[in-house]
This record gives sequence, structure tokens and C-alpha cells, in this order.
Amino acid sequence: MRTGKIMILSLYLLFAGKANAQWTVFDPSNLAQSIANTTKNVVHTSKTATNMVNNFKETVKIYEQSKKYYDALRSVNNLIKDARKVQQTILMVGDITDIYINNFQRMMQDENFSVEELGAIAFGYSMLLEESNDILKEMKNVVNITTMSLTDKERMDVVDRCYNSMKRYRNLVSYYTNKNISVSYLRARKKNDMDRVMSLYGSANERYW
Repeated sequence: MRTGKIMILSLYLLFAGKANAQWTVFDPSNLAQSIANTTKNVVHTSKTATNMVNNFKETVKIYEQSKKYYDALRSVNNLIKDARKVQQTILMVGDITDIYINNFQRMMQDENFSVEELGAIAFGYSMLLEESNDILKEMKNVVNITTMSLTDKERMDVVDRCYNSMKRYRNLVSYYTNKNISVSYLRARKKNDMDRVMSLYGSANERYW
């Protein structure tokens, strides 16, 4: 059996069995886009801190509904090398949403950020999510063996490119998060209010991801 067919079979078993979700049932690209869309809605409709928290609950709801899928996907270990790269690429979308949701909820409790600044930060996250979603869509088309005629090497070259691109975006989201949090640390230091901020985010030397 060719490498490409083995990869597709493994992924079919992964989505249909262990993770209980195929692309047609649970599409990770739809998840990323849904979170990006609700985040944009938060940006455009939130005029007060309370309003932002309430609007952000819909984003958290979508995130929490996806966690079972990603947790199941993380538990699958018996994949061949090619299929594992596809799995890891999908999981990195979960990592990106984890970084965003968990840290932005802390930022909304942070008095060092204004509502306008939080809106700008959320907009930045939505852009990064959409970029990662585009990568996921490209890989989805390649994994679906009926969508185009590619050799095994060409197919895996695309998977490799998607994997490396997604890794860069995950690192970028982590960097973006830490840079925003560093703004709060600097403002807290000026106000001699480091204890509160450190209790919110952790040690200044802690790596979030």
C-alpha cells in the first residue's frame, strides 16, 4: 500500500474512531474560523469591560466544545510518521486556541489594559487564527485524496510545509501573547503593583508556552 493511502486510512480511523470525528463531522478549520468570527464580534460590539466579558463567553463556549476533540486526538499514539505530522498540525490549532482563550481571559481581568486595548489585542488574535485556519484548509485538501492528483512525495511535501507553517504561527501566537503581557508587567512596575499582576499571570520569567 502506498504511503499516501496508509496516511489517509490512518487518519480516517483516527477521526472516525478514537477521536469520534471525521472532517465532515468535526472540521478543525471550522472551529478556528468560528472562534475568529466570534472574536471579531467581541471587538466590534464591546464598549465596556463588562460587555466584553459577556460577549467573550460565546468564544469560550466554542472553545470548550472543541476540547474533547483535541483531547481525544492527543491521546492517539499509534500513528505512522506521515499521519502523525497531520495529527500534530491539527493539534497546533488547538494549542493556538488554548493560548488565546486562557491568556485573554486573564487580560480581561487586568486593570492595566483598557477596553480599547483589549479590543485591539483580540483583533490581533483573530487575524492569527484566520492565518492558521488557511494553513489547515490547505492541508485538508491534500489529505483528502480525491481532491487532486498528487504523488506521495508531493502530498507529503505539502503536509511538511503546512506543519512547519503552523509551528511558526503557534510560536508567533505565543510571542504575541507574551509581548502583550509584558506591557502589563511594565505598567504594574511603574505603579508598584507587581504582586497583583504576578498572581494573575505568574512569574515574569515563566514561559507560557
